[in-house]
Amino acid sequence: MGSRTRNAVIMAALIVAGETIFLLPFVVARIFRPTFLDVFGITNLQLGAAFSLYGSIAMAAYFLGGPLADRFSARRLMTAALLATSLGGLFFVAIPSLGVLTLLYGFWGLTTILMFWAALIRATREWGGIEAQGRAYGILDGGRGLFVALLASVSVWIFASLLPAEVASATIEQRTAALKQIIWMFTGLVLCVALLVWLVVPEIDPTTKDISRQKLTLNSVKQLLRKRTIWLQAIIVLCAYVGYKTTDDFSLYVSDAFGYNDVAAAHIGTISFWVRPFAAIVAGFLADRIRSSQVTIVGFGLMFFGSVAIAAGILNPDMYVGLVLTIVITSTGIYAIRGIYFALLQEADVPLAMTGSAVGLVSVIGFAPDIFMGPLMGFLIDRSPGALGHQHVFVVLGVFSLIGLMTALFFQKASRGKQ
Repeated sequence: MGSRTRNAVIMAALIVAGETIFLLPFVVARIFRPTFLDVFGITNLQLGAAFSLYGSIAMAAYFLGGPLADRFSARRLMTAALLATSLGGLFFVAIPSLGVLTLLYGFWGLTTILMFWAALIRATREWGGIEAQGRAYGILDGGRGLFVALLASVSVWIFASLLPAEVASATIEQRTAALKQIIWMFTGLVLCVALLVWLVVPEIDPTTKDISRQKLTLNSVKQLLRKRTIWLQAIIVLCAYVGYKTTDDFSLYVSDAFGYNDVAAAHIGTISFWVRPFAAIVAGFLADRIRSSQVTIVGFGLMFFGSVAIAAGILNPDMYVGLVLTIVITSTGIYAIRGIYFALLQEADVPLAMTGSAVGLVSVIGFAPDIFMGPLMGFLIDRSPGALGHQHVFVVLGVFSLIGLMTALFFQKASRGKQ
């Protein structure tokens, strides 16, 4: 196998693994949100609390997982994480009580992050080398987006085929049975991808592959903490991740505000999935031609524009094209930033040997929305039924978009000062 083909196969495995591990904790609820709430018999706030436990445990896992990725091979760490995550699917498919469901999300907070996330980001950075960081991360997230978009469309088709022709007439038993089939499908896929990673991703000991010639030490981590650009990058990731968490609301928004049925709402939710691959890949290539921070600034501008359109309440059921365009614009900004925000490590002049630790530090702050966005969204939506609660959610997104925009400008100035 030639080097180019081998590199393509390795990236394909990273792409599939990088999205598959989050299918059970996030994608099921994102695509089938109205059905999910009814089948499990919970409210938005209760689901948000489960997400919050996931996020709380993930925060510690991000911090501890960074040094792990700098000391152990990505192949072993990622395979173990996928296997453990798939085991959770066996409890998930049983439609457990709220208490068990919440604990399950806590378990996933550990399995999807501790041994997986920093290892994935480090493997991607090594794949991209010095000159193609934006491209590497753009391809990773864009590929993940394309994979999950295809999977989302197929799963919606399967879900619809398991329900009566008149979807609105489906009983709770029929909807539960259909959702269980989706969970089984995703659980099996996670298990298969664990095997794929084991077979395809090379066994590389990061302690011997030292491209940067700078070893991971306590002093080097202290130096990392003193970098202003690392803290600015963490805020950028936080603001962008608020946007990503808000995409969970698209399907429920059109259901509550416009009366779309479960299948129609799921179809709207998949639009955002299809935007992701194009936005991330284009952003990645642009980041290598100009600057990652410049693309990030544009992304936050698009996020702000889309969030204001929804928050202002100017959309109505007769404006289908306007609704789709708003979702596309908002998603483009969100996924463009998401595709390259770890490419900022290169612009921030972080040595390769400290990639895992840097990712851990950035992620502790950057992915904090896993703790607070779920409960916050649930509270806002449950407090103001109908369109109003969702408008309040997008007000929050608008505020974080502005914060992110200003932070990206500061990051750009700070990183230029290092050159």
